[in-house]
Amino acid sequence: MSKQSALTDHKALTLHRRRVKADAMFLHHAAADEVHDRMGMVNKSFNSVAVVTGFPDLWSSVLPLAQVLADTETLDLTAGQHDLVIHAMALHWANDPVGQLIQCRRAMAPDGLFLSVAFGGQTLHELRACLGQAEAEVTGGMSPRVAPMAELRDMGGLLQRAGFALPVADTQTLTVEYTDMRHLMRDLRAMGETNALAARLRRPTAGRVMHRAAELYAQHFATDTQRVTATFELVYLTGWAPADSQPKPLRPGSAQQRLADALRTEETKLPD
Repeated sequence: MSKQSALTDHKALTLHRRRVKADAMFLHHAAADEVHDRMGMVNKSFNSVAVVTGFPDLWSSVLPLAQVLADTETLDLTAGQHDLVIHAMALHWANDPVGQLIQCRRAMAPDGLFLSVAFGGQTLHELRACLGQAEAEVTGGMSPRVAPMAELRDMGGLLQRAGFALPVADTQTLTVEYTDMRHLMRDLRAMGETNALAARLRRPTAGRVMHRAAELYAQHFATDTQRVTATFELVYLTGWAPADSQPKPLRPGSAQQRLADALRTEETKLPD
């Protein structure tokens, strides 16, 4: 992908990730707990696990026996090698998310499991709205500040495009309280999740814009205790590498019993 069409500036993203602080990684730990729960619900043991992530130290501690690799555009994966591939908290920064999923799919053995967790479209909607309104009021324009994270339906479609069987997409929404907007932005910096868009403003944001955004945030998203809320939506994707042993949909017209008979009701034609 050319630099001109790239959504994410990966050099900036790498620099941001180097600033992470362990006590700010609570969203990763929540995601890891959910991934562990989903692995436990599968009646299958995993002998060759790969984790794709921009936070190798954290996920290596979560899954110490896994091969942990960076979320580069070309993934360091061997075809047909793994019975479990996890894409951990990185897909929302991918310039080519379908390409990431296809590479994961190719690295999987038949009937291997794929799990992904990444931020979804409702993440930081409060911050996005307040910064946009403040910048429009103060400067008369808007610059890209929060990555355009995909909605649930779009994320599920990516699994199908990548060739996964039995695809499922679902969400987990976490609401976090902060003292104010600046406290939230400090936390985002400590998470390594600050603005790394290729089209971002390359100079510091005017103080008037930040002050007005903080005012708007306090006006519209305050709690009863005068703190403010921030939404983080975690989108989970689950799919399987195709295998002959997996259930297949029936061929249209092959049913042996009418649905109306099973429901003990009369079948009526739809109006033209």
